[in-house]
Amino acid sequence: METALILMAAGASSRFGGKAKQFAPVGPNDETLIEYSVNQAIKSGFDKMILVTSDKTRKGLKDIFGSSYKSIPIFYTTQHFDEKERDRPWGTTDALCSAKNLIDCPFVVCNTDDVYGEEAFRILKKHLDNSKDGATISYNLLKTLPPSGEVNRGIFKLDSDGNVASITENFGVSSENFESRGLKPDSRTNVNLFALHPETIKLLSCILDKFKEEHQGDRKVECLLPTDLSSLINRGRIRIKCYRTTEMWSGITYPEDEKIVKGQLKSQT
Repeated sequence: METALILMAAGASSRFGGKAKQFAPVGPNDETLIEYSVNQAIKSGFDKMILVTSDKTRKGLKDIFGSSYKSIPIFYTTQHFDEKERDRPWGTTDALCSAKNLIDCPFVVCNTDDVYGEEAFRILKKHLDNSKDGATISYNLLKTLPPSGEVNRGIFKLDSDGNVASITENFGVSSENFESRGLKPDSRTNVNLFALHPETIKLLSCILDKFKEEHQGDRKVECLLPTDLSSLINRGRIRIKCYRTTEMWSGITYPEDEKIVKGQLKSQT
């Protein structure tokens, strides 16, 4: 069965000084963060890649990957937003739905400022080959928090069969405040890594359209993929199996994270 890898590469966070984080040279051979992540992922045997870009990241990504990468065809789509009306794009659900016209097969979607580990992609690719349900990978919360600064994390609640019962988005989580917020070091979290089927995109598109209509005029609110997937789970529209991985997650949120991630990736070689 054909499967696609969708990379959400539109973000250029203000917390990273306005730079596109995925272009940070962090690999052992000075690969950019997105190159390192893609090199991990494609070992699982994806048939094509879809890059969701912004107007600011599109050229840089095309310079790196062109129309194919290591014989894997690449398709591009852009997550647009009107800077006169909004301070930022409409969020991760909007980023994924920006690619809906290109999605005709099961897929794994992920961020391009995160490194998930080769095992995570192998697990999800194998799951898609054998199941009509979705899937995800969980990591221990504490291992995904930066030494300083706050991040947003979706926390899983699982049912007795190991499926996701709900995903609760927690904003402003740090290594210093997570316990006071009722979270544990081993609370199971995900960083936008999901295996899904094309039918789910239609459901997400309906949620997104309604969200945009309800929040017209709000310059900052975002439609978040974990929250929307949780809504579909609660309504019985989809099911998502949750797996663990033994590998370490790495990611860049703040400028100082670049040096940390570079050291982590170098130590793994």
